[in-house]
Amino acid sequence: MKIVVGLGNPGAQYEKTRHNIGWMVIDRMADRAVWSGKGRTRDAAAIVQGRYRGLDLTLVKPLTFMNESGLAVRKVLAREHAPLSEMLIVTDDFALPFGKLRFREGGSAGGHNGLRSIIGELGNEQFSRLRVGIGEPGRDAIDHVLSQFGKGEKARLSELLDAAADAVEAWARDGTSKAANHFNSYELRPADEDRSAAPGEVEGPPGLDGIRRTKTGWRKPRPPEGTE
Repeated sequence: MKIVVGLGNPGAQYEKTRHNIGWMVIDRMADRAVWSGKGRTRDAAAIVQGRYRGLDLTLVKPLTFMNESGLAVRKVLAREHAPLSEMLIVTDDFALPFGKLRFREGGSAGGHNGLRSIIGELGNEQFSRLRVGIGEPGRDAIDHVLSQFGKGEKARLSELLDAAADAVEAWARDGTSKAANHFNSYELRPADEDRSAAPGEVEGPPGLDGIRRTKTGWRKPRPPEGTE
């Protein structure tokens, strides 16, 4: 059984903030497995378990506030009798540019209160984590992590969550080192002010065939005059 813990804060006011991107990744995994709405609350966390594409997974969202995430993590590990090698923590990181992914097999909390709580409760920092870049703060760090994503970031957020979910699955199948070799170099597409949605979505950019989806149907942009 692989345990994947996404860090975040409970409450509607935090739902779409940068600090909750760990929860968002867990939700994307649950959506893929068609587990949304099938979990239960126990051990101070929202938990759903099952088999997905040959993997036995436990998806966990601690319902404590971020600073006490370790309480829920310790309880889940104890209930599942799971070693630390079978756990992955998914967390935000403002030291990484928005859209970057970074696996680590251990290390300090790096100033992250959720990781600090987990390390404190477990008395051990040798557990894998997937850090998801939320962009460097241009102001107070607390204000930054508790803010929502900007327009250009929101347009690419779904793509980032898909990439992070792919990274989680790669970790569960192949381990941290191999997943890191593949995903630590991941680059999210650049921001584009003309793109108000992801490719294939209404008002998103054209696909590889040059066709763009609009509110009134599918359209292929006309080439500039003088070109064929």
